[in-house]
Amino acid sequence: MFTGIIEHVGTVKALKRAGDSAKLAVDIGPLGADAKVGASVAVSGACLTVTSISGSVASFDVSGETLERTTLGQLKTGDTVNLERAMRADSRMGGHFVQGHVDGIGKVRRIARRQNDWTFEFTAPDDLRAQIVEKGSVAVDGISLTAASITPEGFTVAVIPHTYENTTLGQRRAGDEVNIEADILGKYVRQFTQGAKKGESKITPDFLERHGF
Repeated sequence: MFTGIIEHVGTVKALKRAGDSAKLAVDIGPLGADAKVGASVAVSGACLTVTSISGSVASFDVSGETLERTTLGQLKTGDTVNLERAMRADSRMGGHFVQGHVDGIGKVRRIARRQNDWTFEFTAPDDLRAQIVEKGSVAVDGISLTAASITPEGFTVAVIPHTYENTTLGQRRAGDEVNIEADILGKYVRQFTQGAKKGESKITPDFLERHGF
């Protein structure tokens, strides 16, 4: 489990394909000081396991499922990625609960500079967009953000200078693809309500209607 608060922007050293899977090597910088084999690290939002480490370079096995559902398969040597170690039970919860299970790939539609921040507009697949609510949490490339508004094709977020400068968002351009993970709380609510409407839950349609679902 992660929080969506990026600890470091790492640099891809290599991505080597092996059949349907791949081996990814990333310079994780200062995070390498206490990284251990078997540790979980979110790499641009995808939870990966450290399989080996040499100095500040950590290697990860990337499954075919992850390559298919995320942007990791597009990485090249020199690309940058957002990094976050798994959260500690005794630390403050700065962002929101991020599983590191990417739901789908979206695209940067538009970036607008305001006085002291930026507005990013993303497109997202229909099923994924249905899980994102205005003022709710969403992880984009592993970054905990708040959906400022919902658009016909996706959603917008407001990005402050610290986030823009200390994550890969500062390098994003219109047309770039990003990993998106919807808020886990919204997923459970959606599953509950859909089950109720199909008669597969103890929550009845009358209950849903009374509570505005």
